[in-house]
Amino acid sequence: MDGQHGGRGKRGRGGRGNRGESRDVRLSKSLSYALRHGASKMGLHMSSDGFIFVDELLAHPQFSSFSLEDLERVVAMNDKQRFKLQNHPENGRLQIRANQGHTVQVEDLELRAVVPDASDCPQEAVHGSYMRHWASIRSKGMRQNCDLAVYVDVPKALSDGIKFYWSENGVLLTPGDADGLLAPQYFSHAQRLKPSPCELELQ
Repeated sequence: MDGQHGGRGKRGRGGRGNRGESRDVRLSKSLSYALRHGASKMGLHMSSDGFIFVDELLAHPQFSSFSLEDLERVVAMNDKQRFKLQNHPENGRLQIRANQGHTVQVEDLELRAVVPDASDCPQEAVHGSYMRHWASIRSKGMRQNCDLAVYVDVPKALSDGIKFYWSENGVLLTPGDADGLLAPQYFSHAQRLKPSPCELELQ
């Protein structure tokens, strides 16, 4: 990363966790929780645009066994680019945020609106879920932000005023309707992925 790093975390201890997970997997899961859901509960200050200062994050007991190098490696190697590192524009301190998946209110994630008939407007989107939720999804719809794939007719939903956005890391997001739901009328089909693939009835 360019610019100031705003301090270093403690060196990692190496080895694997109690459940056999690698250090990088444990760090990635801890980052996802802190940056998407639990910053306030953990006593970490999150800015209105979702960033937490890295030096403050690494000083937290949950992250004290990880170094700055660990953090940078996990961010760089994450195949879905779930996290973003950047230097604060005013003080140069390194900060990090999740690119999507928040359950806490974040004002500006640099989302790009999907425009009907644009070249990057998908004809269909896939939402992964679990079979145990299928009955509820089929009857009530999906709540926004596996063994089940639900396919969404994006142009149809857009034509009815449902908003869709591209996240900075290329994930398609929607806030759904006024109740935070994507109604079943926008599902084109669904498919069970495990134990054996098969089409599922929408009616």
